[in-house]
Amino acid sequence: MKIAWITDTAAFLTPAFIEQHHIHVLPLNMVFEEETFRETVDMTHSEFYHKLRSAKKHPKTSQPNFGEHVALYEKLKAEGYDCAIAIHVSSKQSGTVTSAPMAAEQAGFTTYAIDSKIGSYPMQRMIEHGIELAAQGKPVEEIVQSIEKMVSGAELAFLPASLEQLHKSGRVSGLAMFLSNLLNIKLVIAYDGQGTCVVKQKVRAEKRAKEAIIETLNQALAQASVQRVAIINCNNLEGAKAWQRELEIKYPTITFTPTELSAAVGVHAGEGTLGLAWVRE
Repeated sequence: MKIAWITDTAAFLTPAFIEQHHIHVLPLNMVFEEETFRETVDMTHSEFYHKLRSAKKHPKTSQPNFGEHVALYEKLKAEGYDCAIAIHVSSKQSGTVTSAPMAAEQAGFTTYAIDSKIGSYPMQRMIEHGIELAAQGKPVEEIVQSIEKMVSGAELAFLPASLEQLHKSGRVSGLAMFLSNLLNIKLVIAYDGQGTCVVKQKVRAEKRAKEAIIETLNQALAQASVQRVAIINCNNLEGAKAWQRELEIKYPTITFTPTELSAAVGVHAGEGTLGLAWVRE
């Protein structure tokens, strides 16, 4: 079968990966007051963070335009694809995965929509795995089932650079932000396995927050093999590389790769955010 692979910019795939595997990416939207920008299409990440720093009113995010969704499926149908496998960001954070079946039905195109229940690097791993199975000639239903099994093994935990952005986006109260700044409290935020981001721990100092994230990785390693870990970051490559050097000494058998987070995360978590993401084997 000729399978089309679809995702959204929450996965933040590299241009090389997108081109090599012919991935179709629907852009999430950044809404600055009355102006809307499609991520990676209408502005670069550097332009986004520059605009975020100077924005008088905190921006919002929204799912891809439904018309774009329908148009993509119509295009794939016209190009002779038999079906599509669409892996999207957690339904608890965006309606993209919910819109996918409706858009596909309107276009009259068979689509298997998968709720990754997470974002970023694990979505990339799911796509890679699916492509490998397709290359082996596996039936599409088997490919979908195998990807869906990966969802429970996907984990992501991060340390927001500042509670200011979370406060501006309505994620934390003004009092919580004030106390955090006063007492140097850091939040460790992680996906709960059901697609929701929750505060996993509150610790004092960034070093302890990183240790808490590493402990989450240790717990994963106690359950299963983890061969690749992404050091996720919001426009903080320098910080990611510095942490990479530390982690490679402690875990010589794991491949660590600095990976940029979607601007949709940067809107809420803030520039400078760091974290780790992986999928248990």
